Amino acid sequence: MPPRPSVARLLASAAAVFVLALSAGGCSNIGSPETTASLGTPNAPRTEAEWRGSLDTLGARYRQNPGDVDVAIAYARALRATDQRAQAVAVLQQASIRNPRSMPLLGAYGRALAEAGQYQQALETLNRAHTPDNPDWRVLNAQGAVLDQMGRHDEAQRHYASALKIVPDEPTVLSNLGLSYLLTKDLKTAEITLRRAVAQQNVGPKVRQNLALVVGLRGRFEEAEKIASADLPESTAAANVAYLRQMLAQQRDTKKGVRAYMPTPDAGS
Repeated sequence: MPPRPSVARLLASAAAVFVLALSAGGCSNIGSPETTASLGTPNAPRTEAEWRGSLDTLGARYRQNPGDVDVAIAYARALRATDQRAQAVAVLQQASIRNPRSMPLLGAYGRALAEAGQYQQALETLNRAHTPDNPDWRVLNAQGAVLDQMGRHDEAQRHYASALKIVPDEPTVLSNLGLSYLLTKDLKTAEITLRRAVAQQNVGPKVRQNLALVVGLRGRFEEAEKIASADLPESTAAANVAYLRQMLAQQRDTKKGVRAYMPTPDAGS
């Protein structure tokens, strides 16, 4: 049997938005904009090793001035990237107490809460991170991801549609929207939407892996493996698709759903 961890990479690699992409423009996948760029860093760290290398510096800056919005956001981003989600939430919570009207900070705090599974509080925080007369597409994307995580898919899709009015064809939003359709079992629309996302420039690997997942779920395994191989070693892509075949066969035999295996929309970074 192909190793389960490989499949996890295939199915969860897209995740992000919240369930989709909490980030909205975020890290290098769901289109996440790099918050650390606001600190004057020309090339914000991307890999986990690079984020770990920046933790001490960012942590020292934060402790020196915990009320600095840019530093707090960047430090929390590094903490999230190194799987220290609870600490990231705590950092942003304290910063938001000092800066209750900072919308960028509220956006980062809401995404961190969503990533930590605190969806209701995340939604309440994100609602305060922009205004109807000046909407932020990244926040709309994150709100959609949170709503998808809460099972409120119709509302989530309306938020993605609003975001796309601001940034047509933004791949991170399209990726989350595609996953939202996947979560409602509309595989045809999910594939159409994800293909539209993949057709854009500067698309991250998570978007292509989401498309590979949907194509595989539609039974076109060879095509799914080809799509997955664009970012993964051929052996890993093959193992992922083989496991997906097995999972679907088991689902048919046991009548169990596959939702637990699906990536979630990405709220963003």
